[in-house]
Amino acid sequence: QVQLVESGGGLVQAGGSLRLSCAASGSIKSISAMRWYRQAPGKQREFTAAITSGGSTSYADSVKGRFTISRNNANNTVYLQMASLKPEDTAVYYCNMDILVAGLRNYWGQGTQVTVSS
Repeated sequence: QVQLVESGGGLVQAGGSLRLSCAASGSIKSISAMRWYRQAPGKQREFTAAITSGGSTSYADSVKGRFTISRNNANNTVYLQMASLKPEDTAVYYCNMDILVAGLRNYWGQGTQVTVSS
């Protein structure tokens, strides 16, 4: 069984920074893509950032230049460094991974709240 556990959310003032972490555990053979999504109140969940197993990254236009995604393959962890935070970044942030166990499956974390005050 695979579990994704996120940490690092909280309350921060506009212009501040936060770093989110998401660690995968269980009978993991390998992890390909790792992603972050976010869901603001009353809105649909939206793609935020992704990183491939080779380290290639992609970002939503709304966070490009402010957020940085990275990964540590040794401990099956993905990070999201968020800088120059804005009130519109307020959302629940979810990690998402494609993990090979018996077969390749997609897994979600439970979410961590990020609140940016103006």
